[in-house]
Amino acid sequence: MAGRLLNVSSVATALVATSGVYLYTKQLDPNDLSLVRFGRAAAATAVISYDYLTAFRNVEPGSDEYSALKSKVHLRSAERLRSLCCANRGTFIKVGQHLGALDYLLPGEYTSTLRVLHSRAPQSSMDQIQQVIREDLGKEMSELFVSFEETPQGAASLAQVHRAVLHDGRIVAVKVQHPKVQSQSSKDILVMEVLVRAVHWLFPDFAFMWLVEEAKKNMPLELDFLNEGRNAEKVAKMLAHFSFLKVPQIHWDLSTKRILTMEFAEGGQVNDRDYMRRHGINVNKISEDLGKMYSEMIFVHGFVHCDPHPGNVLVRVCPHSKKTHIVLLDHGLYQELQPGFRLDYCRLWQALITSDMPAVERCSRRLGAGELFPLFACMLTARSWNSVNTGITSTPVTQSEDVEIRTNVSQYLPQISELLNRVPRQMLLLLKTNDLLRGIEAALQTRAASSSFLNMSRCCVRALARHRRSKASSRTRRLRISVGEVLGLWRLGLYEVYLQVKGHPMARWLWALLGCLG
Repeated sequence: MAGRLLNVSSVATALVATSGVYLYTKQLDPNDLSLVRFGRAAAATAVISYDYLTAFRNVEPGSDEYSALKSKVHLRSAERLRSLCCANRGTFIKVGQHLGALDYLLPGEYTSTLRVLHSRAPQSSMDQIQQVIREDLGKEMSELFVSFEETPQGAASLAQVHRAVLHDGRIVAVKVQHPKVQSQSSKDILVMEVLVRAVHWLFPDFAFMWLVEEAKKNMPLELDFLNEGRNAEKVAKMLAHFSFLKVPQIHWDLSTKRILTMEFAEGGQVNDRDYMRRHGINVNKISEDLGKMYSEMIFVHGFVHCDPHPGNVLVRVCPHSKKTHIVLLDHGLYQELQPGFRLDYCRLWQALITSDMPAVERCSRRLGAGELFPLFACMLTARSWNSVNTGITSTPVTQSEDVEIRTNVSQYLPQISELLNRVPRQMLLLLKTNDLLRGIEAALQTRAASSSFLNMSRCCVRALARHRRSKASSRTRRLRISVGEVLGLWRLGLYEVYLQVKGHPMARWLWALLGCLG
């Protein structure tokens, strides 16, 4: 098998070298050719696979030497994968970013190495940007804008954003798609599908076809900026009751499938504690508001922004009102949850929060987890099975528990892959969203705060009550459901007050004094 891999690697290298000579004579960009992109990807896949096949030949499984070697192989393979993503750019970087967000699903060597792809995205030249604007808007840049900053505010895998000023003086952000991404994306996904199938043939425990399927479904949506604009307007209207949320307004007259012009919004990234300290922003309030916003999206409305990495969530102090805002950007990737799925997900989280283990098993099985429901509960909560049983709201997160989970990831990788292929496709983006939000909470040092679980509970209570009311056949029944909803929310409010009083320094001092007197 190792010899077969060497042959594949040699053929891939020859293809790249031959293509290089051809491109040199024609003065073309190598990245424009699918042959070059496929050859590069095939070579990297062959080298990584060969490394895993041969590295452990003379090492005893389960030994300290084996664990240390496995970590080294993971790291150098992740670095090769990162290099491939940076070389092929576009869709490859997008998928690499997705992998980098899968904490607790992939070994830490992969997630930490691939996470840097959020800051290593390619940048298009101004000539290319002007060409896209000219083709899509039918005018020269100078006719549309008084000024247009050449240095982008940020460059992502599919596009980059420039600050510009309109003729009426308004400042806007102009998101322009990299010119070649559209034509390359479908071919790149096909390449990934072929290579993932090849790796699965070599390593039957490797079952990541779900990732390719998600890319197939979501990439066309993310490449349509008009769809992104519609999503932005929908979520702004849906969450208008949250005064802390700011969604930039879309300028439809200057937007196309490849260009999105919107209100310019400044701020610091949501995981930047130093920025918040300098601007007097309450870290705990930001974490709580972020949890409220996402609980509302997931449990109540079933319309979920699925890419909340720190670059897409900004915080700022409004210069006029002096209130703190969360600015939500990049609305290309949303998941619309089916009503039945959303309600089962509500019931599952209620069971997890209240440590109702029979309900945890029942709801997990309804969502496709089967006998792997303990693993499913651990993946959703990022807690150990012992903590899930004891109660995730009452058991604090410890460093040793995090280490335990990360250590077990590689051990349970076959079961994780099987589970991800079992659950509904909607669950995959929710798992990614959960991991990204947990990463933000970890950076803010607010992870597993009781307020986040209380806000989730409130949303679950409201969502389930609304569903039961819609099915009720009499006014009396609907009234009973509404009263039960009010009582449930009231109990949660009382419990929140109790936790606040309990955590107050004066209360701790009083309890200590009473203990001494007793």
